[in-house]
Order: sequence, then C-alpha cells, then structure tokens
Amino acid sequence: MAGVLDTVNQRTQLVGQNRLELLLFRVNGRQVYGINVFKVKEVLQCPRLTILPGSNPVVRGVAHIRSGTIPIMDMSMATGNAPLKDLENAFVIITEYNLKTQGFLVAGVERIINMNWGDIHPPPKGTGREHYLTAVTEVEKQLVEIIDVEKILAEVSPINEEISEGVVTEEVHNKAREKKVLIVDDSKIARKQVSRCLQNVGVEVVALNDGLQAWEHLAGIADAGESVTDHYMMMISDIEMPEMDGYTLTTRVRSDSRMSDFFIVLHSSLSGVFNKAMVEKVGANDFIAKFDPDILAERVASRISAQ
Repeated sequence: MAGVLDTVNQRTQLVGQNRLELLLFRVNGRQVYGINVFKVKEVLQCPRLTILPGSNPVVRGVAHIRSGTIPIMDMSMATGNAPLKDLENAFVIITEYNLKTQGFLVAGVERIINMNWGDIHPPPKGTGREHYLTAVTEVEKQLVEIIDVEKILAEVSPINEEISEGVVTEEVHNKAREKKVLIVDDSKIARKQVSRCLQNVGVEVVALNDGLQAWEHLAGIADAGESVTDHYMMMISDIEMPEMDGYTLTTRVRSDSRMSDFFIVLHSSLSGVFNKAMVEKVGANDFIAKFDPDILAERVASRISAQ
C-alpha cells in the first residue's frame, strides 16, 4: 500500500462534497480503526527500529525512511493497551500531522474506503473523558473507530502553547475584549489549545464540536434576523469533523447570502500540500496549519486590527 497518495489529485475532488477516504487498520484484536487518507504519506512493512534511550515509552524507536529519520509510535500503547509484539509482521503508517512526520505502528492494514462525513458520528455518550476517539462509523456492519491522533501527540510530545512576547500588542489586546470568535473542532485537545490561545489574545470564544453544530448555530443567528458578522468577528474551523467537515461548512456559509461575507479560517493538521487549492475552491479566507500559537494569535490580531 506504499504511495497511497499517488491519486491524491482525484481525491481533491471530494472537497466541498462532505466526503473523505479512510484507511482502515487494526491495532490489536478484531477492532477496526480508520485514519483520513489525506494524512497518510505512505504505508510499509515495519522497518528496522533504532531505540532512543530516554524517549517516551510509546515511541518504539526511530526508522530511517527515504533519507529521513522518523519516530515510530506504537498505536496500541498510545491508546492505553499492551504494546505490539510481532513487529516483523506489523506495519507502519507514515503520517503528517501538525507540520511533522511520524509513523504509527499497527498490527495490520486493510483497505481504503470512500465515505460521507454524514455517516461518521461523534463517540457515543458514556465513553468517558479519557477515550482516544474523535468519531465512529460503521462499515459492513462493523464498528470503525477514528482515533484522536492530536490527543496522542499532545501526550507523547507536548507542544508549546504560549504566545511569544510581542505577538499581540496592548492596543490589539484592548480591542479584542469587544470581539467574539467561533471555533469549531471535534478534538477536545484542539479545542482547548485554540481556546486558550484566543483567550490570551483577549477575545471571547464560543467552541463547537463539529461542522453541523456550527452550521445550525450560524443559521439560527441568521434566522433570528441577526447579522452573523456582527455576532462573530471570524470563525476558525477544523477540516476533519464528523457529521459535516470544514470544507462543506465553508461552502454552505458562502452560498448563504445572509452570511456569505463571514471571515473563515480553516485550521487543520492535514498536510499542507494541497490546502491552498482546497481553501480557494471552498472560498475560505485563509488556512493555518495546526498548531502554532504565535501564527494563530498573529492572524487573529491582524483581523482585529483590520476592523
């Protein structure tokens, strides 16, 4: 399954149609998991791993792949289960998240399926706060779980969430108190990161879990005869979300004359290679790769200054 992105140009046609392609894999046992193909750079048999002393136990080692050195994380350990044992028959899914490349060690890789985001739902209530899921779906009467990779990365390799001194001026900070920003993200970790960053800029934050929630919220404001652009300075939305993705959310907003001029920033850990074309296609104002607090704060500060 090496080179699963060879036909990625065709996959960009899914943008704005609320569709995605999932790579299905297994970690331990019969449970099937899924990952968005756009985040996958390559799938290969587990290479020779070099152990790094002092690294997080989830990192089983590093591998030299295509002239680069990539950390390989055990997906089973990362989600609170026993480590994978049969490495000779295991696979590594090479991914790009948050501008970094890393591999996830899994027991087996199955196939790629094309799905509608409307068939992908938030985790069932009652799963607790510490689960590692962002969504679930059903494929051929079998439950497929979509893992919150951002939660794993935040635990294994925490990133700096503080805004550097000087990024936000006192003038912007004072103006920000009168502004409100809508953020939309299905990852609890990502919502917390973005909310803290924006609150440190000084704006009021309203956070929603997926595109459908956001669309119903915005449509409700418009239906009440209020101006969305008066209500919110801007919306910062993830792309991958159950029920309705960020591309489709943006497309719907742009096609509604009551909110077509709403300022929208797409904020995603998806690979940045094709994002410029995708952002232009759906009509978003900007794209920001997750997660750099300085870049996010700077873009919000610029929006405040422009008003």
